[in-house]
Amino acid sequence: MTETLLDVENLKVSFPTRAGIFGAVRDISFSLGRERLGIVGESGSGKSMTGRSILRLIQKPGIVEAKRIALHGENLLDLSEKQMRKVRGHRISMIMQDPKYSLNPVMKIGAQITEAYRLHNKIGKTEARKAALEMLEAVLIRDPERVFNAYPHEMSGGMGQRIMIAMMLIPGPEILIADEPTSALDVTVQKEVLEIMDKLVRERGMGLIFISHDLQLVSAFCDRVLIMYGGRIVETCRADRLHEATHPYTRGLLNSMPQLDNPKTYLEVLSRDEKWRDRPSVSGFYDGGDA
Repeated sequence: MTETLLDVENLKVSFPTRAGIFGAVRDISFSLGRERLGIVGESGSGKSMTGRSILRLIQKPGIVEAKRIALHGENLLDLSEKQMRKVRGHRISMIMQDPKYSLNPVMKIGAQITEAYRLHNKIGKTEARKAALEMLEAVLIRDPERVFNAYPHEMSGGMGQRIMIAMMLIPGPEILIADEPTSALDVTVQKEVLEIMDKLVRERGMGLIFISHDLQLVSAFCDRVLIMYGGRIVETCRADRLHEATHPYTRGLLNSMPQLDNPKTYLEVLSRDEKWRDRPSVSGFYDGGDA
């Protein structure tokens, strides 16, 4: 990892319930450089909450606490809501789950993209339109003029994903948080969308946080991986060495996936240990000791 763009220390996200305070994210720390960082884990492990908390999108009664969430050394927790609106989209963008349904259904696609651009740049409509069409071309949309003037319901799932990627990247952010951006797509379209994201991130020198439940996808696409369980990071490793992971939870996830080169009659059932929730965040491969 080269230059550190984002530094998260002791992040906690909790919610009050009738049974007491529930910890959705429990004291996690990590850094992001100009790289592709994957965050994986089961549903409910705290992946999406981590991404949302970076942009301070957790609404009350949710509680976000951290020693710091620093963007180039500036603690985002110290900023006012007005200052945070200048960070969201312009410096850090986030693609939500199933992005097509994040689009405004009664607003034309071009108007939505240009709005995102003009919000952070003092330019006219003509220049914004030109930039939007160029961005649609950059995400490999063949007829950008037609798409620019269309409504979201006229687009397929794959087109919707590309449009959202264009909208999030047009302000020129340094960091992109992608929360399950390809989960609703077939394998062919998924590959195309990932190639677009990879190309744009590399060309712009951005940092990418790629949130997913698909370990095989993350191991092939990302540079580093954080594995989360019960709101904690239980293991951190290089993506290309994910198959060498040693934490029992990570091994369980890997062993529960079908493999074409090693077919099994029955897949292993993932076992869990509540003690993993109380283990502090770790870096490097799990040491194999008692959890």
